[in-house]
Amino acid sequence: MPEGVGLVFLPPYSPELQPVERVWPLVNEAVAERCLVLAQDPETLRRRTLFHWWPRTKASAYTPSYS
Repeated sequence: MPEGVGLVFLPPYSPELQPVERVWPLVNEAVAERCLVLAQDPETLRRRTLFHWWPRTKASAYTPSYS
C-alpha cells in the first residue's frame, strides 16, 4: 500500500454512508407496479420481451395464454 493511503472499512449495511440505498425502495415499487400492468396486457409483454425480428408464428408459439 502506498505511503499516506489507508483503508477505511465500512459496516456491511450503512445506508447513511451510501445515499443510493434510499432510492431502492422507490425503484422496487415502480418495477413491481410496471410488472402488474404488463401482466394485464399480454400483447405488450410479448412485444417487449421477444426480439422484433422473430416471425409472429414463432413468437406466438412462446406467448403464454392468459385465459
